[in-house]
Amino acid sequence: MNSQTSLAQLGWRPFFQQQLSLNELELLSVENLNEKLYAGRVIEHHRNGVVVMNGSGQFSLTQTVLQATQTDRLCVGDWLLFNTQLQFERLLERQSLFQRKAPGSKIDTQLISSNVDSLFIVCSLNQDFNLSRIERYLALAKEAQVEPIIILTKADQCEDTDVKRQQVQSLDPFMMVHALNALDKDHLIELSGYCKQGKTIALLGSSGVGKSTLVNGLMGVNTQLTSGIREDDSKGRHTTTSRALKPLAQGGLIIDTPGMRELQLSACEQGVSETFSEITELATQCRFADCQHNSEPGCAIQNALDKGDIDQRRLISYQKLMREQAMNSATLAQKRAKDKALGKMINSVQTASRSFKKGTY
Repeated sequence: MNSQTSLAQLGWRPFFQQQLSLNELELLSVENLNEKLYAGRVIEHHRNGVVVMNGSGQFSLTQTVLQATQTDRLCVGDWLLFNTQLQFERLLERQSLFQRKAPGSKIDTQLISSNVDSLFIVCSLNQDFNLSRIERYLALAKEAQVEPIIILTKADQCEDTDVKRQQVQSLDPFMMVHALNALDKDHLIELSGYCKQGKTIALLGSSGVGKSTLVNGLMGVNTQLTSGIREDDSKGRHTTTSRALKPLAQGGLIIDTPGMRELQLSACEQGVSETFSEITELATQCRFADCQHNSEPGCAIQNALDKGDIDQRRLISYQKLMREQAMNSATLAQKRAKDKALGKMINSVQTASRSFKKGTY
């Protein structure tokens, strides 16, 4: 991106413009540097701060400046306001947000990217090919209300590409599915329609599926390091280590993300329900409202399973994701309740301390 990149090229649209107050609109247009405000988009996220870009160039907002906002609550793709001292003013409401439960045992959510128009779900056509993993990503996309596009890479190394592509298409007949070789420029042409000016694409997928190769091909330059995979299990090595928003040759923007070995869902019930719409629709026909769809009498889902109308693998995947998101959401809700109680206690202690010092305690 160069210093002449306009806000519109960065994805600015009426949704963000309409959030500005009259005073903010005025400060965005004034020439007085002591009062001026800037709108910018987060293009890089680091541990000590973020890099923001607008029509005037790139600016670094450090951890010290962002203390009040918590840097980990910002993510690549965010739009925010800042002043001439590079001080954060406020975060604009997001049009979409990808997040997951923080990996490992940490009880928190991790923001992935925001204000995305299309999600490229990247899966390679080798031993890494996994329909249940694709469904997990689909639930994430549908929860964020972002268009999912499936990109099946390494088609040149697969002998049953059409079979696997059809298996993915069967998950949703209206979903766009592309099987390609990311090293072949002719193959990448079919993705150009998603890369128009002002549009933002995010990539999600495991390590080694070819995300960095795909980014290099779409950008037309080798900006991303690439590495091979372990031949014994087709597992990849991390080559992308941080999230960044980058320009595409066609005028759009792309957010590459590090490969995720673990993608736990939380607060994603709607996304899971939409991903498995045929199952959730059948669930409304069960005799009992609290049916667990196992061996209860009058279970419409088990009846459809016996008739072969739905797939056993799909049902298992659905039940697993629903249990996971319910458990993680409950855990996170408990953490927020504890944090809120702790905050109240701290405020109470601070208030009492101030009153004591003033002699009014």
